[in-house]
Amino acid sequence: MSRTFTREDTRRLAAILAETAQTEVMPRFRNLPEGAVRGKSSARDLVTDADEAAERLIAARLAKLHPGAVLIGEEASARNPALLNMLVDADLAFLIDPIDGTRNYVAGLPLFGMMIAACHRGDVIAGVIYDPVSRDSALAVRGEGAWMEYENGKQTQLAVASPVPPEDMDGLISTGALPQPLRTAVNSNLARLGSTASLRCAAHEYRMLAAGHCHVALYNQLTAWDHAAGWLLHREAGGYAAHFDGSPYKPTHRTGGLLYAPDAGSWHAARKALLGDMADTPEA
Repeated sequence: MSRTFTREDTRRLAAILAETAQTEVMPRFRNLPEGAVRGKSSARDLVTDADEAAERLIAARLAKLHPGAVLIGEEASARNPALLNMLVDADLAFLIDPIDGTRNYVAGLPLFGMMIAACHRGDVIAGVIYDPVSRDSALAVRGEGAWMEYENGKQTQLAVASPVPPEDMDGLISTGALPQPLRTAVNSNLARLGSTASLRCAAHEYRMLAAGHCHVALYNQLTAWDHAAGWLLHREAGGYAAHFDGSPYKPTHRTGGLLYAPDAGSWHAARKALLGDMADTPEA
C-alpha cells in the first residue's frame, strides 16, 4: 500500500465533522420541522434534512482539502449506488456517514455520530468517528494506532478489552438484517454471552469496542460508510475482526457479516457461541 495518510490529515477530517456538527447537525437536533424526516428503503431507514445538509458540507470541505478525491456519501449513494464501485480503483476515496444513528437523532436521543473513512484502492487507511453531543473524536491511522481527542485538547490511546470467555463477554449484537435461519440461531444463542445490547448506532458501538467497554459486536448489513472507519478504529486499538467465514474485511465487501472480538481466540469462541452449529456451515 503506497498511499499514506498522516495523523494531521486525520485531524483535519475530524475538524470537518466538528464544523458540520455545529452548523448543520446540532441546530436541527430536536428541532426538525414537519416534512424534514423521510423514509428511504424502509420505514426504519430514515433520512432527514440534517443528514443531507451535513453531507453536502462535508463533501464540499473534503473536495477543497483533497481535490480529485472520490467522495462517497450515504445519501449520494442512495441516489446513485454505482458510486460504491469507484472504491476499488480510487487512489483516494472518502466514505461519508453524515449522521449515523438517524433513528436516534429523529427520536431526540443524544446517541448518534458522524463518520469519515479514507480509503486507498479499496483499503481503509484512516478513520474518524465524531460525537456531536460530547464534541470529541475517535481517530485511527492505519499502522499508527487509535486514539481519542477531546475538545480541551486531551488525547488518550484506545485499546480493546482483555479476552474473556463467552459467558463473560459483553456484546453489541444486531440481528435484524441476518438471513434466516441464521437470524433465529443467533437470537437463540444470545444468552451464551454475559450481556447483549444494540445502541442503534454503529458509530457509538465502534467507539465502545475500541475503548474496551465491550468485547464483541456482530453486524450483517455491511454498508461501507457504516463500518469502514469503525473497523479500522477497532483494528488499530488491537482488536480482531472477520466475516462470519473467517475472511478479512474490506469496505468493498457488502455481504458475509462481520464479527468483532479482542483477539483471534476470542473471535472463534464468540463465533461458536453465537452461530452455534451454523458456525460450521457454508452459509455462516
